[in-house]
Amino acid sequence: MGKKITITKKTDTELEDIGVRNWPIWSCEASDFPWEYSDQETCFLLDGDVEVTTDEETVRFGAGDFVVFPKGLKCQWKVMKPVRKHYNFG
Repeated sequence: MGKKITITKKTDTELEDIGVRNWPIWSCEASDFPWEYSDQETCFLLDGDVEVTTDEETVRFGAGDFVVFPKGLKCQWKVMKPVRKHYNFG
C-alpha cells in the first residue's frame, strides 16, 4: 500500500487554530504537470478545481477543501479552473 492523498473539510475555527490564513498563497492557471513532494504538503484551497492522479488513485478537490499530500508522493496535476491555495510544508 502506497501513499494516499487526504481531503477533508475544516471549520473556520479549526482553520484559525492551525493558522492557515497566515500560510503563503500559491496560485496556478489551468494547466497539466507532473509533481513530486519532497516533504508533506498541507493546503487549503481558496479557489479552483483540480484533479490529481497517482499510481493508486485519482482525486478531485476545489475551493474549501483541506488537502494533505504525503512526503514522497509522485503525481500528475490537472488544474481545470485556476487555483489559489494557502500551503504549508513539513
